[in-house]
Amino acid sequence: MVFAHGSRPGISRVWALLIILALAVSGTILGTANDAWAKDYPSWSQVEKARKSEAAKKAQIAKLEALLKQLEVTVAKTQEVAQEKGELFYEAQLAYDEAAYKAEQLQTQADQAQLIADSSIRQAGQIIARTQRAGGQNVPVQLFFNESANENLLSQLGMATKVSQQASGIFTKAKRDQNTAQSLTDQANVAKAALEELALAAEVAMVEAQSAADAAAAALEEQEAHQATLKAQLATLVTNRRVTEAEYKKGVEAAWGAGAGQAGPISDSGWTRPSIGYASPNSFGPRVPPTNGASSWHMGVDIGAPCNAGIYAAHAGTVVYAGWNGGYGNFVKVDHGNGITTSYGHMVNGGIKVRVGQSVGPGMKIGVVGTTGVSTGCHLHFEVRVHGVAKNPVYYLRNEGVNI
Repeated sequence: MVFAHGSRPGISRVWALLIILALAVSGTILGTANDAWAKDYPSWSQVEKARKSEAAKKAQIAKLEALLKQLEVTVAKTQEVAQEKGELFYEAQLAYDEAAYKAEQLQTQADQAQLIADSSIRQAGQIIARTQRAGGQNVPVQLFFNESANENLLSQLGMATKVSQQASGIFTKAKRDQNTAQSLTDQANVAKAALEELALAAEVAMVEAQSAADAAAAALEEQEAHQATLKAQLATLVTNRRVTEAEYKKGVEAAWGAGAGQAGPISDSGWTRPSIGYASPNSFGPRVPPTNGASSWHMGVDIGAPCNAGIYAAHAGTVVYAGWNGGYGNFVKVDHGNGITTSYGHMVNGGIKVRVGQSVGPGMKIGVVGTTGVSTGCHLHFEVRVHGVAKNPVYYLRNEGVNI
């Protein structure tokens, strides 16, 4: 099965994102969804007292209904902001990934071109050596790469009749190969320099998205902590009988299946499978988008775990992000130290089981498999990064003694 997520923005859009994020940090736009409002929750004694007066009862009912509505609105607003910020984070990360991949490819091409150039220079040197032996001239190979000397080199040596057309071609090729290698190296260096700015954009976006995710989580907790009591108090006033909170707590907390438990044993190096299911190493890297809106840059692998299966930390570390992240949907990122991070995407709504700053161990449950974000079915999108650069998780974990 092929799974998909995300769309890729142009790099120019990242600059717009940086401006938006900078303004957001300064508080000039996207005001906080946690606008202050009175959280003066009535006690049960106040509710019982209100039952004795029709006017007091109506006033208390109106207050309870307003409190319930405020909780609902606050949750909706904070979740909306969290999703917007998560989209910005996702797009900034995709822009970095594309640039990092291109920089890596340019460097590889430059290294290969340099090897070819070195070989061409050696061939030119061999021709020079044979020419020296034939003509007794002492000519350094560097002259062939000097613009002023190269043009009239053969006539200066007075050996035009002794140097074949083939030798002339070798000198020209050596010069061309060296220029190609230098050009590719220059391009790779420019691409690497641009990565720093893109990495900063992604980092700023992540901080903003996490702040919004925290606000959304806090609002949801506030709602869950008080909603059952408020509804029970409201029902007590409406029905004029004491209604227990337990009657309204049913269905407030979703019960998620734990899947098969830990997805596998922990290796000697402290790594484990992040979930059950198979992952193909070929799903990593550039690809033809398998569905509308999917990214052509797949910086992880898709593990074919079923809906509601458990998701587990692949290694010990600290949660650095837990919230919405664009095409990744509900998303968790864990920092393992030494520049190594793992990420887990498409978790079911309500399926994030950890918080930022929380320490996790290998095999500890951190989420539940879903199909949120841009996804074609339940699965776990799993990433491994080293100093921000995505690595193929199948091969990385294999080196750590874990097969996925």
